[in-house]
Order: sequence, then C-alpha cells, then structure tokens
Amino acid sequence: MNTFQADRFVRAHLKMRHMVLLVELGRHGSIAQAAQASNLTQPGASKLIGELENLLGIQLFERQARGVTPTWYGQVLIRRAGIALAEMTAAHQEISELISGRRGKVDIGSVLTPATGLLPKAIKLLKSRCSRVHVSVDLNTSKSMVERLRNGQLDLVVGRILDADSAAVLDFEPITDEDHRLIVRAGHPLAGRTDLGLAELAEQSWIVPPSGSILRDRLTALFLSEGLEPPMETVETLSPPLVASLLMTTDMVVALPEALIQSYIDVGLLVAVPIDLRLRMDVYGIITRKGHQLSPVASAMLTALREVAVEYYPSRARRRTAPAT
Repeated sequence: MNTFQADRFVRAHLKMRHMVLLVELGRHGSIAQAAQASNLTQPGASKLIGELENLLGIQLFERQARGVTPTWYGQVLIRRAGIALAEMTAAHQEISELISGRRGKVDIGSVLTPATGLLPKAIKLLKSRCSRVHVSVDLNTSKSMVERLRNGQLDLVVGRILDADSAAVLDFEPITDEDHRLIVRAGHPLAGRTDLGLAELAEQSWIVPPSGSILRDRLTALFLSEGLEPPMETVETLSPPLVASLLMTTDMVVALPEALIQSYIDVGLLVAVPIDLRLRMDVYGIITRKGHQLSPVASAMLTALREVAVEYYPSRARRRTAPAT
C-alpha cells in the first residue's frame, strides 16, 4: 500500500467505529463481547471487520470456536487504533480541563525500585506545583508497561526497554541500574552466611517476580548456568507488603535491591545475606513515546521526574539530546 492508498484508506474508509471495535476485539478476543462494548450488534461488528479485511486485502483475525485471534496485521491495527483513540481521549480531556478549570490526569507505570523513592518524591514535587492533578500509578513489569505505553494507555513509564521493536518507537532517558541482594528475616538460618553456594540456594523457598520479568529470567539463568534446576518452591508476587510479610513470617528468601525494604532492615526485621548473587539489572529510566506530544500535566510529571532523578543520582541521571516533550 503506497502513501496515496494509505491516505485514502484513512480519510475515505476508516471510521471511528472501526477503531473502537478493533480496540475492543484486542481486549476481549470475542466478536460478541467486543460488539457489546462498542454498542454494536454482533452482525454489525462482523460486517465492520469484513469491510476492513476487504479494503486491505488481508486477514485481520483468525476465527476460532471460542472467539477470534488477531493476526500479525490485526495486532498492528489494534495497537495503532488504541493510540489514535488515546490521543482523542487526551484531546477531550484537555478541552474539558480548559472549560472546567481542572488540572488533568497523568498515568504512570513504574518498576518497583523507583516506586519506593524516586517516584513518590517526583509526585510530591508535581503536587506542590499542580495540587489538583490526579496521578495514577501502575506497578508492573517493564514488558507489560511498555506495551501499555505503546498502546497509549500510559503517559510515562519508569522502567526498561527490553526489545528492539519498542526501542525504535520510544525515547529512553537512563537513570540508574540495580544491584540485587539476597534478603531474609532476622534470625534466618542463612543470615550472616558467607559460604552459600547456588546448590544450597536452589533448595530454598523463594519469592519471585512473575514469569517474563527480567529478574525472573536472570534468576533462572543464574541457576541453569551452574547446571542446577531453578528453585521449585516459589511464591510469585510483585507486592512489596506481601513480600515483606512472607519474609518476616517464614524462611523464604528473595532477591531484591536493599532500597525496597530498607525500612525493615533499619529496624532489624530483615537482613541482607553477605554474598554476591551476581544479579545486577539493566539500567532503568524514563520512557516516553517517540514524537508524541505529552499533555501539559504529563509534561509537568516528566519535568518532576527529571529533576528528582538528578537529585537522587547526579552522576547517572542524564537526558537524551532530544528527549520526548
């Protein structure tokens, strides 16, 4: 499809209801549910899908007994439709804010470590300047949040870019990396040990992040590199309060940056085992969509994050030559 054909497709054929239906199909994987969410009849939704497939000359969805699955082409359209709808939602929000005098909303995603120090300080700084701003924070893995950022569901992410496809469409401003330590409760049989090997650690009960996270992958690789099976007894969670509670009431172990549980270490409830796990995560930073114009409140949040990052990590926090604005 050349530029003229693409322009004609968008201006003459693509309608808002097509985009709404695409996004809902991506969410539900069911024509019936997507039709209901789009205020369409099921035959009407099927007709719209057929229109798009006929116009493009490709199959967008594979029909299955329990729903539909987007093809690669369908995934592209769903992602782009999500971004377009997010932009129109942002435009409506900006207009509403101008009319009503409200200050707006910013949606941020963050990995755990910056959520304990850098992000709260940045939010506090933002609220001191824009007291009526609503801030929504999603704590999750970088992979999940970057996907939501690309789809237009988040304004900013403090995390990592893990694949080349995302790197091509996102801007990344590095902040710092993370050194992970083995954390246990005070009085744990492993506390104070300096002679621990991976074979003994493989037999412990571990608290681990979800599959697909960079830490989970590197923990697995650490044991496999020594010819060991990864720990079999695990609890999978990203919740810091649950992690702390499990550590203090059981003999479970976890690999974490000390900053995440520093308050528990300070009062003697948890301790870091004095061994080197050789677990250092890649640098995390501020991620935005390349070429995307942030709303005023999201731009103010970005400024606050940059300022606090420089305060926290003056030797590491540095901007790209042309950061997203």
